Amino acid sequence: MKLLFASDSFKGSLTSAQTLQLLKQAAIYVFGSCETVGLQVADGGEGTVDAILHAEKGERITACVHDPLMRTISADYGIFDCGKAIIEMSAASGLPLVEENLRDPRNPSTFGTGELILDALAHGVKKIYIAIGGSATNDGGIGCMQALGMHFLDQHRNPLAGTGSNLGRIAHIDSTGLDQRLQDCSITILSDVMNPLCGEKGATFVYGKQKGATPEILEELEKGMLNYNQIIQQEYGIDCSAIPGAGAAGGLGAALKVFCNGTMKSRIETVLGFDTF
Repeated sequence: MKLLFASDSFKGSLTSAQTLQLLKQAAIYVFGSCETVGLQVADGGEGTVDAILHAEKGERITACVHDPLMRTISADYGIFDCGKAIIEMSAASGLPLVEENLRDPRNPSTFGTGELILDALAHGVKKIYIAIGGSATNDGGIGCMQALGMHFLDQHRNPLAGTGSNLGRIAHIDSTGLDQRLQDCSITILSDVMNPLCGEKGATFVYGKQKGATPEILEELEKGMLNYNQIIQQEYGIDCSAIPGAGAAGGLGAALKVFCNGTMKSRIETVLGFDTF
């Protein structure tokens, strides 16, 4: 008997590889002598880098970045000889990185995700796939863009930290410092989330509670997100409240699309067909 197991990870508990090992052990226990084959699978969330590196034999890169609360951590991503990189935003900005008693989506930042992008650019990649899922953040992606050289300014032209609590204070967006290497690098945003940036089905109201938001915090964050969207409309002519997927990962989808000219693609379809891109 030959058994093939293909498993995703279990959020916050078991990796895909650990799940496969347990399945193999269970198969041997139940069926006795049998041949088992394990295939790591991911849907574009946690475990995506591991699954693609396992299948495509890329190189694992470890970078020193900041976690959602701006504490120094090490995070991995993958690069390949064809000039591609695969990044999980959750490796630097994921919910499991924040202790339950510290979860408040006003405070976390996607800054570390921007640092992973910078590290990939330093390795000379020309195509970056960013799996955006499992975030601890609701900062509209401004932390990520801040790491990439952008500035989000208040009404007095003072720079703001890239957190959800500052979305309501943004009065101007300065993109003059955006890393020039992004002009020669395509960004593909891997997301199966279709939520827009704002509104009842937007980033805040749909996902904020699981990140630690109370009803009062949800209202505060939504006001901030509406202001952020208004400034984007004024300065870029884009309404992110009308873009499916802009609300993914606390609004990171919007930032990558607007400021990095990113292209949205289905996570699972892209992961399963990664070698064709």
